[in-house]
Amino acid sequence: MDNTPISNIEHTLLEKEPVLRVVINGIHAKSGGGVTYLKNILPILANIPNIEMHLFIHENQFELFYPVDEKVNVILLSFKSTFWNTLIWEQIAIPIKAWAMGYSVLFSPANYGPIMVSNHVILLRNAISVLKIATNYKQTFYWVALSLATLISFISSKKVIAVSHYAKKLMTFKLPKRFCKKCGVVYHGVKSPQLSDKQYDSLGVDILAVSDIYVQKNYYNLIRSFKILLKKRPKLRLIIIGDTIDYGYQKKLNNLIDELKIKKKVIFKGKVENEELIKYYKNCRVFVFPSLVETFGNTLLEAMSFGKAIACSETAAMPEVLRDCGVYFNPEDEFDIANKIELLLANDKLSIKLGRKAMQRADSFSWDNTAKDTYHILLEASNQKQNIIKNIR
Repeated sequence: MDNTPISNIEHTLLEKEPVLRVVINGIHAKSGGGVTYLKNILPILANIPNIEMHLFIHENQFELFYPVDEKVNVILLSFKSTFWNTLIWEQIAIPIKAWAMGYSVLFSPANYGPIMVSNHVILLRNAISVLKIATNYKQTFYWVALSLATLISFISSKKVIAVSHYAKKLMTFKLPKRFCKKCGVVYHGVKSPQLSDKQYDSLGVDILAVSDIYVQKNYYNLIRSFKILLKKRPKLRLIIIGDTIDYGYQKKLNNLIDELKIKKKVIFKGKVENEELIKYYKNCRVFVFPSLVETFGNTLLEAMSFGKAIACSETAAMPEVLRDCGVYFNPEDEFDIANKIELLLANDKLSIKLGRKAMQRADSFSWDNTAKDTYHILLEASNQKQNIIKNIR
């Protein structure tokens, strides 16, 4: 992967080359990291010279992406949003529309996309190993199907982007190197807030966790660990921010909270607007990221950018992102989770030290870099970069 900036000579030659017409298959970006990713990189990509961005989304998704940069052409699809309808539109209708507009590259920012198209790029962001912790046959079927779709799309695509080295290792399926070499790693970015050392004058009071409610987010063990912490710190609160996606798992969490008699201490805020979310990041005492499976961890990176003391699961991609800027626990051991959170609660100096390190680490992740690296991969997949190199020679 070429991470160097676009040179002046490349700009000059690009002016002579056909426009890089990028079609984004965005119909799977319906919540969380998928929407955040596109909303941040699309305006940057759209402002690169000689590029056209065409975003295909369902009409029900428009509110998620509004406002959209004026340089991004949004194509709203209108169909009954069922599994089979979505499959038909993705595999047939979108490729036909892309072909009709003379696309250069088709980018699906999801594990899978249209398989019978040339110059297709996918984004490995959903960890298929969730299959191991699926709790019912519907979840098992979904993750088996996702794994199969990921494998087929990986083989058929021109280029593949993984959001972490963990994601690349997990989802290259031990395929031969000739397949794996087309996969590059491009980290997500973060918008770093403007902060000062005065934020450490008051360290906050609550424990905060941010993510939509799925079984892999491991809130069950987090709540059990929180009960342990309450024995020593009865005024403590656990605030969980995120949409309920898995209603069966949410019911299980509610039953646990009732059983432990801590209903007033565990607060589910649901989805909140960005300004309110920022306040929660700023005011929490400890940010906890308890996931069992994660390919990156957008909210982990957001908490790092706010310089928070972080207690984090030791599995999956989290150590790759956080490194030595937090404390780690075994996510399946509620006592270890409680002990590591207590370590931060009891030690202000350690919390401040790790918070500062986390903030410095977060500065190395930017959406500009994400967009630039993504652009180079899209350019390679379109074959236009090869033309540029020939012209330079």
